[in-house]
Amino acid sequence: MGGSWSWRKGSTSTGGDKDCVEVAWTGRTVLVRDSKNRPGPVVAFTPAAWEGFLGTVSDLPPSGRTTTDL
Repeated sequence: MGGSWSWRKGSTSTGGDKDCVEVAWTGRTVLVRDSKNRPGPVVAFTPAAWEGFLGTVSDLPPSGRTTTDL
C-alpha cells in the first residue's frame, strides 16, 4: 500500500522492543501495521469496522484481553 500517512502508536506503548501496532487514517480507511515491521503487511479497515473493533476491545477488562475474546 503506497502513500505517505501519519502513523500513530498506541498511547500505552512504551517504545523499545515492546509489541505494538500503529494506525493511520487515509481519509477512507484505517490502516494498521506492526510497529516493529513497518515495511511489512498492512491491514485496512473501513471506518465502521474499526469502530466496531474499538467498541469490542474497550468493553473488555485490560487484564482479560486475549485474541480469543475478539
